[in-house]
Amino acid sequence: MRKYDAKLKLKTEAITVHFYFIKYDIKKEEMSILHFFFFSYNEKNGYINVYKISRFRNEQSRRGKGGKDVYMLTWKIMDASGKTKFVAHGEKEVGLVCTMEYREGDFIILEHSEESAYLWVQVDECLGSSLVYLTGYLIYHIPFGEAHISYPPNAFTGDRHYLFARYATAEEIAQYRNLAVNVNDQHGDTGCYPHATANVETRGEAVFAARNAIDGIVENHSHGEWPYASWGINRREDACFTLEFGREVEADKIVIYERADFPHDNWWKELTVQFSDETSMVCRLKKTDAGQEITFPKKRLTWLRLEQLIKSDEPSPFPALTQIQVFGRDVPAEKREAE
Repeated sequence: MRKYDAKLKLKTEAITVHFYFIKYDIKKEEMSILHFFFFSYNEKNGYINVYKISRFRNEQSRRGKGGKDVYMLTWKIMDASGKTKFVAHGEKEVGLVCTMEYREGDFIILEHSEESAYLWVQVDECLGSSLVYLTGYLIYHIPFGEAHISYPPNAFTGDRHYLFARYATAEEIAQYRNLAVNVNDQHGDTGCYPHATANVETRGEAVFAARNAIDGIVENHSHGEWPYASWGINRREDACFTLEFGREVEADKIVIYERADFPHDNWWKELTVQFSDETSMVCRLKKTDAGQEITFPKKRLTWLRLEQLIKSDEPSPFPALTQIQVFGRDVPAEKREAE
């Protein structure tokens, strides 16, 4: 039954599946990841590509002189066959300059030596960077064709590209900030949070994908190509949008930017926010191009969902979400474990 289910899924969407091979030392009570594989489905030709990325460093190999931790970061640019085209290494930060044009099928990998990590990540100089929470390696598929039009026109183009990543500081992780923004988000099981998904995206087009609602761009006076990408619901009455944080966070404010390409657009006069703690709240909205704040007492969350979206009585059938922001702080790991 599992194989049958997998085949059904492969026919409907592009997916990436990650596999880890783990060694556990009983005496030392240490676990290390030996190898990392991922399977990527190419919906254009129907093939499944299998990649073995590299050997992970274990706990001992991360120890530097004097027993201090040495945190390793690696950028890799790979082609469709799994061949490494460019690579760069660093300890707490790493940059990579790629001096050739990308080809369709190329992808980017960011490796790190931790089970999970907070990192500032920039996959292209045109996108800027986001503070993200990684639960594995970042595997970023370079967009081409229709998938590219929701990105800045110069992104991933030409023969000069700059990638950068660094570990976030404790102060950056702890600060009150927008926990929803991630310019590096993509479809699939990315292991890179925050991560946006939805039960519908208009015609499956990139300019209406859920990821657009967390790309940090609040321009909402038109629709379609960048910078006007949004989450489109294809007129579905049961449309819902899910935002996953990948760990526990503490939030107390949401800001909603509805798309405001009036009179082409309609707007939602009401929506329900469902939280991971099994509570929910009904929110009334108004017709505006400005961000609308929704405040509530501090909540511990791992995800939230926008659902029961009720549009106004205006004739247009096209409400859409340009951006969602969620403000709060990370819950420190030691505090989560203590509770």
